[in-house]
Amino acid sequence: MARSIYSEITPEILELASYCTQNGAIDPALYTKYDVKRGLRDINGNGVLTGLTDISEIRSHKIVDGQRVPCEGQLFYRGYNIEDLVRSMPADHSFGFEVTAYLLLFGELPTQQQLELFTSQLAFYRTLPTNFVRDIIMKAPSGDMMNTLARSVLTMYSYDDAPDDISVPNVLRQCIQLIAIFPLLSVYGYQAYRHYHDGHSLYIHQPKPELTTSENILRILRSNKKFTPLEAKVLDIALMLHAEHGGGNNSTFTTHVVTSSGTDTYSAIAAALGSLKGPKHGGANIKVVRMFEDMKDQVKDWTDEDEISRYLERLLNKDAFDKAGLIYGMGHAVYSISDPRAKIMERFAEGLSEEKGRADEYGLYMRVARLAPKVIGEKRRIYKGVSANVDFYSGFIYSMLDLPMELYTPIFACARIAGWSAHRIEELINAGKIIRPAYKAVHPEREFPTK
Repeated sequence: MARSIYSEITPEILELASYCTQNGAIDPALYTKYDVKRGLRDINGNGVLTGLTDISEIRSHKIVDGQRVPCEGQLFYRGYNIEDLVRSMPADHSFGFEVTAYLLLFGELPTQQQLELFTSQLAFYRTLPTNFVRDIIMKAPSGDMMNTLARSVLTMYSYDDAPDDISVPNVLRQCIQLIAIFPLLSVYGYQAYRHYHDGHSLYIHQPKPELTTSENILRILRSNKKFTPLEAKVLDIALMLHAEHGGGNNSTFTTHVVTSSGTDTYSAIAAALGSLKGPKHGGANIKVVRMFEDMKDQVKDWTDEDEISRYLERLLNKDAFDKAGLIYGMGHAVYSISDPRAKIMERFAEGLSEEKGRADEYGLYMRVARLAPKVIGEKRRIYKGVSANVDFYSGFIYSMLDLPMELYTPIFACARIAGWSAHRIEELINAGKIIRPAYKAVHPEREFPTK
């Protein structure tokens, strides 16, 4: 098949690109000279303070005798410890994600009446405009569901009679609608792609209003609409853990930046989706799963810790997997001793692995989680501790739930839309200045050439 003009890199483009490379590089020493906080983080990895938030808090250290001392990681939603929030959910069935979304949006835990009101609104808005699936999702389906999701979100602007109204009631209405339809946009986009590109049967199941978000995701994804209570519970917990993570993560900060310009909700959320798509952010759990697939082929005895350690050393030495020199799922920009979300994920991964007959694989994950920090500590100079992060377990959990890899990051988005919505509303309520950080120009002034 002939290459499309829209994807062809001509020799002329290659020549022009070489000019970009030659003239675009900045001397790394200049970043030190001007004390540039690259990545908005200082040399110790601490984030530069750019705003205030009342929505969530990440704790990775404590102050002892005036010094920052690393501690077990903690995550708080509106002041509540995430571990307490998860623990408060019923063991058999819960609207954990819905409770979490309510808490993030409105600042307080819902009463039963308030939860019923909120879930009824989610059910009311959990529908797409007439012919939206046919006219938008089925047309030119993309192999990347995040692009499909972003395109669908931007298109929703055209179906909104008040898309540019940024009053709190209207933005809240838009956000609740997006929280409700993100699972539909994600799963339907995947179904369209696998049908038109892979030749699979096409089925578009309708959600049921009485089901939770996690139950509806599993229902509309599977051909038989079936799922077990444990499957729904574990996915519900995963959505809770991914719903929010402070104002400084890349996609949430993007939400603040774009919202500060006064633009519409759909543009702000589409920008956040573009951020989350990046493999350094939302796509990390896919790398973990693929790394473990390679590990399972290379390591013959999953219980042999010496053999596992040798493989991990090969990863760091760029001799295994993608030869990037990384052990994926290890380390975090903020946490050092532990990621609280990973600790919760670990517990639920164990129970699900037993139901799915994958306890041996769970054992391998646990050994890697214990051995990798030691290997990294011996091979690399690090300024803070290293531990398993939430991506280390989420990919494994999603694989046990038979979620296709194409939906891993969109499922992340189905959770994080709750946090993005809360932060967008917070930015609008506090009506700050447009966010505009400084960049220092380092090119010397030149005289324009004369003939």
